[in-house]
Amino acid sequence: MKLSEIKKTLSTLDNVAFILPNGTYVPEHFHVTEVGLVTKNFIDCGGKVRKEKVVNFQLWDANDYEHRLKPNKLLSIITLSEKTLGIEDYEIEVEYQTETIGKYDLDFNGKDFTLINKKTACLAEDQCGIPKTKNKIQFSEISKEANSCTPGGGCC
Repeated sequence: MKLSEIKKTLSTLDNVAFILPNGTYVPEHFHVTEVGLVTKNFIDCGGKVRKEKVVNFQLWDANDYEHRLKPNKLLSIITLSEKTLGIEDYEIEVEYQTETIGKYDLDFNGKDFTLINKKTACLAEDQCGIPKTKNKIQFSEISKEANSCTPGGGCC
């Protein structure tokens, strides 16, 4: 989800809630302790220099059980961050503490924001010798296709 999308969504909500990938909710008394711009400069395993920028939200829950972050308050934090840090319309990455600090992508299910597990990947597969994944099909599927051949269809 991009920053513009969360801003548009927040303007339609009465409450802000985040669901973890396991289906549980971040406690409703969470705080957004940071909104920032994270720039990552790196070299992939193929030697290509890369640069990524994301907007980072850090969620935190303490024993402040009366706290409830409202959409307008989060919008004002985002607006201040955009102005102060020069943040543009980048993808959002969310940090949240479980067993360790987890990083998540962000989505919206129509009611709540959902935290999506991030995955690593090779960015230079052609340089690493990683074999291409072949689609596995059942032998029965091949025979179905063979039986569907019609005269003049070009399959024989």
